[in-house]
Amino acid sequence: MCASPGFKAALLFDCDGVLVETEELHRRAYNQAFDEFGLQIDGKPVVWSKEYYAHLANTIGGGKPKMRYHFTGLGAPESTVKHPDTVASWPAVTKRQGEKAVPKDEAAGMLLIDELQDFKTECYKKLVTTAPPRPGILELMDAAIAMPGLAVGICSASTRGGFEKVVNSVVGRERLAKLDVIIAGDDVSKKKPHPEIYNLASSRLGVPKEACIVVEDSIVGLRAAKAAGMRCVITYTEETAGNDFYAEGADAALLDLSSGVGIDALFSPDVKLRPVLLESVRDKP
Repeated sequence: MCASPGFKAALLFDCDGVLVETEELHRRAYNQAFDEFGLQIDGKPVVWSKEYYAHLANTIGGGKPKMRYHFTGLGAPESTVKHPDTVASWPAVTKRQGEKAVPKDEAAGMLLIDELQDFKTECYKKLVTTAPPRPGILELMDAAIAMPGLAVGICSASTRGGFEKVVNSVVGRERLAKLDVIIAGDDVSKKKPHPEIYNLASSRLGVPKEACIVVEDSIVGLRAAKAAGMRCVITYTEETAGNDFYAEGADAALLDLSSGVGIDALFSPDVKLRPVLLESVRDKP
């Protein structure tokens, strides 16, 4: 990473769903982990459907918090409407810890979640190597890197193991070396929608929060950016397209960055944020 003082503004990218459309790969990796451990609840295997995983992705950030929410019903924002697939019950582990071994308390349950997350990460690393970058994202990143006075970084809720596999294969080591800040989920104690990861990026860069633009793809990421006092652009995916991002405070929302989106649609030549972001190409509120 390049350390340079005197930044006027910052452009911060989420990873999953922004740099590369990975949510389906995450879902498949979780299901592989659940199958490997033989997880069952009431005699039925634990499987996350596409629809349910979209609910999880728009409810709570980070893999371990997602599993904790699924198995206990805890950890989601108070306004969350419980999904019928949220079981709030610890599963039986039928393949690794003896027949029908069920965590006896939350401490044991969290140890199981740790093991599941480790196995899921290894599954995900194998799946993600074939994923292409989302349209226009690397072009925008390159333009931002080339703009004097503008800091550029990646802030991901993913664990560093899975995160590094994505950015190394999709972003590339040469481009990564030019970034000014890289923060993974392991670097913070509180996951999105808590703003800690973006607060940390602002602090490390020495850039005021109001001079930062975040590129996100989900309600959870949007809430984290807005809670940090930053502007936020949403590039939604098939799974998140139905959300009302403007009602949640998004400054701009659009399908992807392929429609002639340039750095000048976000920042003026003197590296100040445009009053209206992506004015000519964004979806209208």
